[in-house]
Amino acid sequence: MREETINRTTPEDTAALPPVRQWPALDLTGVDFDPVLAELMREGPLTRIQLPNGEGWAWLVTRHDDVRLVANDARFSRAEVMGRQVTRLAPHFIPQPGAIGFLDPPDHTRLRRSVAAAFTARGVERVRERSRRMLDELVDELIQDGPPADLTATVLSPFPIAVICELMGVPAADRQGMHTWTQLILSSSHGAHVSERAKDEMSAYFAGLIGEHRDGTGEDVASLLGTAVAREEVTLEEAVGLAVLVQIGGEAVTNNSGQLFYILLSRPDLADRLRTEPEIRPQAIDELLRFIPHRSAVGLSRIATEDVEIRGVRIRAGDAVYVSYLAANRDPDVFPDPDTIDFLRNPNPHVAFGFGPHYCVGGMLARLESELLVDTFLDRFPGLRLAVPPEQVPFRKGALIRGPEALPVTW
Repeated sequence: MREETINRTTPEDTAALPPVRQWPALDLTGVDFDPVLAELMREGPLTRIQLPNGEGWAWLVTRHDDVRLVANDARFSRAEVMGRQVTRLAPHFIPQPGAIGFLDPPDHTRLRRSVAAAFTARGVERVRERSRRMLDELVDELIQDGPPADLTATVLSPFPIAVICELMGVPAADRQGMHTWTQLILSSSHGAHVSERAKDEMSAYFAGLIGEHRDGTGEDVASLLGTAVAREEVTLEEAVGLAVLVQIGGEAVTNNSGQLFYILLSRPDLADRLRTEPEIRPQAIDELLRFIPHRSAVGLSRIATEDVEIRGVRIRAGDAVYVSYLAANRDPDVFPDPDTIDFLRNPNPHVAFGFGPHYCVGGMLARLESELLVDTFLDRFPGLRLAVPPEQVPFRKGALIRGPEALPVTW
């Protein structure tokens, strides 16, 4: 079964299939929507793509309802990606055994359950006050040093690192090393070898940290995983894979927050409205999360385990399938005038944190951090503005998660 080709089609099938579109790795700046993805959305609800790495082609699903269907349907498997060179964006995101991103229920459910307590409303609230204090300390230092400043370097990068490390149980002395590993893992510009080595080093670190926390005490993620391993509810390999994924995901807040503030600072009318109407900030943050193009291209694929028909298109068993949450968040049938930021949009069923079993485990934590950042900067910096024209703000190159490399501000 494993030796079958990824895309099993007959000549008759091929004649009816849409053409395969090349999707290069684009280094986009600002919050411009990916022009290739926009074109694919116009071509149809299901198209076929080929990304820069891996082999073959894959289906791309872009409509909101279809994205949710695929993401939540057991007939589309992450586990079946193992052992296949599916076409993909990054050269180094090769599936590893035990990684939660490539597990299906019930194994996926079992592994997530081991850390669920840290990411419930109660678990996230546990770190709220500590997070607020850490943010205030960073902002106090920013004010003391005075303008101009790089918001990314001074706050938007160290703050999410501190918060996720606090939740993970990573000591303060090791946080910079975690940040370095994450940046290497999330970048394709250094090559596969460098990224894989960084992932191996982070994995070895978490194996040691989890091994030290098997006493059943503590509420941080390392302690919860240590307890689960000691009880033989999960393997150490599974626990390490989950820890790496959560740590990396926690730092994605840096780039998402960078785009969020890029929007608010390049559109002062939006920032002014949130200053005068603080009661709409939670709703506004949801709208900004919907609008922000938070990643480059697409994330992880799935494999159809049986023939499935979507909008009259037959996806064959063995075909690789990608969903685009970015495209789903711009579906005009669900979000009227989708390219407009509407702080009062209601309802707003965005899928910025994914959908289904693989919904981002840290979604509530990321929203908490966004709320704290928006409240702090809007209230403490009434004159905050970009120190350079918006088009001169540098954005990361070769990054899987989009965001500004630096955000020069003054006040």
